[in-house]
Amino acid sequence: SIFPPSSGKMAVLCCTSAYPTHTLRVTSAKVSVRSSSRVSVPQLHPSDSPFVPEVNKAVDSLSKEFREVDNLVARNTARVLRAFQRVKVGSHHFGGSTGYGHEEAGGREALDQAFAEIVGAESAIVRSQFFSGTHAISCALFAFLRPGDELLAIAGAPYDTLEEVIGKRDSGGLGSLKDFGVEYREVPLAEDGGLDWDALKTSIRPHTKCALIQRSCGYSWRRSLSVTEIGRAINIIKMQNPGCMVMVDNCYGEFVDDIEPPMVGADLIAGSLIKNPGGTIAPCGGYVAGRKRWVEAAAARLSAPGLGVDCGSTPGDIMRTLFQGLFLSPQMVGEAIKGSFLIAEVMAAKGYKVQPLCRIKRHDTVQAVQLGNRERLLSFCEAVQRSSPVSSFIRPVAGATAGYASEVIFADGTFIDGSTSELSCDGPLREPFSVFCQGGTHWTQWGLVLGEVLKSL
Repeated sequence: SIFPPSSGKMAVLCCTSAYPTHTLRVTSAKVSVRSSSRVSVPQLHPSDSPFVPEVNKAVDSLSKEFREVDNLVARNTARVLRAFQRVKVGSHHFGGSTGYGHEEAGGREALDQAFAEIVGAESAIVRSQFFSGTHAISCALFAFLRPGDELLAIAGAPYDTLEEVIGKRDSGGLGSLKDFGVEYREVPLAEDGGLDWDALKTSIRPHTKCALIQRSCGYSWRRSLSVTEIGRAINIIKMQNPGCMVMVDNCYGEFVDDIEPPMVGADLIAGSLIKNPGGTIAPCGGYVAGRKRWVEAAAARLSAPGLGVDCGSTPGDIMRTLFQGLFLSPQMVGEAIKGSFLIAEVMAAKGYKVQPLCRIKRHDTVQAVQLGNRERLLSFCEAVQRSSPVSSFIRPVAGATAGYASEVIFADGTFIDGSTSELSCDGPLREPFSVFCQGGTHWTQWGLVLGEVLKSL
């Protein structure tokens, strides 16, 4: 039920029927029909669950958490629906365009406006031309920063693929921020894995032009940040230097809460459409959203100064999938959150360290499990690949991947290449050999996968 007991409204489904402990075995029963022929009618018996006992036990214990996620999904779906209605999204917005993209029917503008309203921003640019979340974040950082400025990462080291963008790892002279004379500094995390609030209070300098906040854990064994924590950090930053812009790497965080970082003062956010906001069906793309001036500057990095946001073709059926994926996002994120609860519950019961901890409120869709050695990490990812709908016959192999400092293994038998929102896991082959699990189109998908995982470990 999405209604509180005090509302006086009657729920359609009770907890037991909404989250059954067991599935039902089907047997055949004979019934008579008018033609005198015999047909088999399913007769249901509460036994033979498709899940292993460890998963069944975890599901039994998570009904409260699952109901809370459903309430979150309802609130966020209402927010998306209102934005679509206010923008007057129509089927004419779904048509593609070619060449310069000037002859399209307003789909770009409608999508940008809807997205901006959903995340509480002045403006947004949502485009298939963003290669990835890293590409969108890079455009946002270059929108803010100029030679002599300083970039400060306030949540420890950023995600691996940003190291060459920043110049923390040598880009080979290809045009990192460091190559353009931008300085870089980090505020290490506190001992508990959260932000170091005391250090943050004295960290901003006069030439610190941009503070980077990574919402998700990335490949670090740390807590992901809530939007409330991000808002508190923004207040501390602005008190020291009102001219310091705040950029939030929002990857894996969209729709995990019912507010987004622009609602608490972030100047820009950026992310990928093959993660949360693509709803598992967007085939490509990313977004930047926030204050209009800086969104336009990020758009100029994507294209060129002077071109603005009113060009760039989106051929075929892509525009429809961007709209539809955005509408589906709250639901898909809800299933991913339920999957993360299930992973944590099952793996913790087997003695593995998990982050976030069991039944703790989620702030992104990533569930990390510390496996302890290379062999277990490989086995976990191989089990996930075997359980995938696409390329289940392929054995994932760790190797060098563009943008990553360490060898990384990826398991992503997905319909869209690299779509972590569908169901995937990956991890760098370095201590403490943690696997990072994401996505899931329904929580039961992880329920099935975990059975294969437990057999392999």
